[in-house]
Amino acid sequence: MKIASFNINGIKARITALPDWLDEAQPDVAVLQEIKSVDENFPREVFEDRGYNVETHGQKSFNGVAILSKRPLEDVTRGLPGDDSDEQARWIEATVVGDQTAIRVCGLYLPNGNPAPGPKYDYKLAWMDRLRDRAQALLDDEMPALMAGDYNIIPQDEDAARPEVWQKDALALPDSRRAFRRILNLGFTEAIHTRMPQPGHFTFWDYQAGAWDKNDGIRIDHFLLTPQCADLLTDCGIDAEVRGREKPSDHVPVWVTLDA
Repeated sequence: MKIASFNINGIKARITALPDWLDEAQPDVAVLQEIKSVDENFPREVFEDRGYNVETHGQKSFNGVAILSKRPLEDVTRGLPGDDSDEQARWIEATVVGDQTAIRVCGLYLPNGNPAPGPKYDYKLAWMDRLRDRAQALLDDEMPALMAGDYNIIPQDEDAARPEVWQKDALALPDSRRAFRRILNLGFTEAIHTRMPQPGHFTFWDYQAGAWDKNDGIRIDHFLLTPQCADLLTDCGIDAEVRGREKPSDHVPVWVTLDA
């Protein structure tokens, strides 16, 4: 089972690029972030025609997450538990039924948090506290599960081409990294880092200042796997070349394959 994650930075802007990538990469499941669309306006038919079941958790103009799956989706839930007043569409999860086992797939778009300090950064850290609670619950369930998406976290300096320019950014502040480690250290495997430990593997290049041409990137899109899911991991990768295509997102797809 191939599961991919892709921050598309707007479904309207990526209405050609996303289907082209799906046709080429053929993921069984794709979790999307920043669809920037309410549910009723998401172009479901484009993906249903390709054999995907479509579940969205949308929001007008901002945020929004989705799961596309060629396999059945069960028990779809929307919204990260822990704050009923949170109206931002940043979390969706569902059980994907494979040939051999079922996987709980969680797609997330973690808050950016800038400017920091400030209320947006406070929201980011509070959201990560809630994420840790949900992560612990996934572990307690003891079924194969993963949390994939745009974490807006640069875990270590080696995950940035120029770490010095990110030192005061919410993506790399000590409290951000500490919150990420607290989740990881519950017992998750960070797939890309585990399988591709060398520096220089990036998933985001800003649109400004020729970042793609200079390979001035950062790695902020991650897969966190429970132990039961990590046991099924056979491969992972980053489709970096997608960033150089016509009308690209500033993120690129990342993916894992599971023996499921």
